[in-house]
Amino acid sequence: MIRSICVYCGSAAGNDPLFTESARDFGARMAASGVGLVYGGGNVGLMGTVAKAVLDGGGDVTGIIPEFLKKKERVLGDVHNLIVTEDMHQRKQLMFEKADAFVALPGGVGTLEELIEMLTWAQLGRHQKPVLIANIAGFWKPLLVLLAHMRESGFIRTGFEVHTLVAEKIADILPMLEAAAARHGQAEAGQIAF
Repeated sequence: MIRSICVYCGSAAGNDPLFTESARDFGARMAASGVGLVYGGGNVGLMGTVAKAVLDGGGDVTGIIPEFLKKKERVLGDVHNLIVTEDMHQRKQLMFEKADAFVALPGGVGTLEELIEMLTWAQLGRHQKPVLIANIAGFWKPLLVLLAHMRESGFIRTGFEVHTLVAEKIADILPMLEAAAARHGQAEAGQIAF
C-alpha cells in the first residue's frame, strides 16, 4: 500500500505553465487519496506548488531540507514535519526511508540526480519501491531515450534492468503506483514474479 510518496521536482517552476498546473493537480490528488508527501522542504518552484496543494487538500507533508538550503529554497513553514539535515546525503537517505514510492516531476540537475539514485539503488537490489517518471509535456523524453540507448548498447544488461513506470498524465500516477505495489506484494507472497 502506498502511504507516502517522495516527489522529486524543481525548485523553479520552469517555463511551461503545465508544469505548475501538473504539480498542483498531483498534490491535490495525493491529499484526496490520503497519500502523504515527502519532499525537499522548499517553498519555491514546483516543490512549493506540490506541497501547498497537498496542504490545501488537508494532506500530510514531510519536508526534509539540509541546513545550507534553508534560505535558498525558503523553507515551507506549514509542513507537518520539517526535518533539517546536516547534508544532502542525510536528506536523501531520510527521503528514501520515509517514502513508499518515488515520483519525478519536471526539474533540474538535482531532480535528475535524485531520480537516478533511486533507479540505481533499485537496479542494485537495494529496494523494490516503485519509481515513476511523470513525463509531463514530454519533459523526460530525452532521459527515456538515453536509458533505451544504454540498454541497446549493452550497458543495462539482463538481470540489471532499470524498472521505471512512466506516466504521461497526472491522473495515471497514483493508479500506476498502487498497481506496482500490489504486484510487488504478490511477488513477495510467491504468487507472481515482480
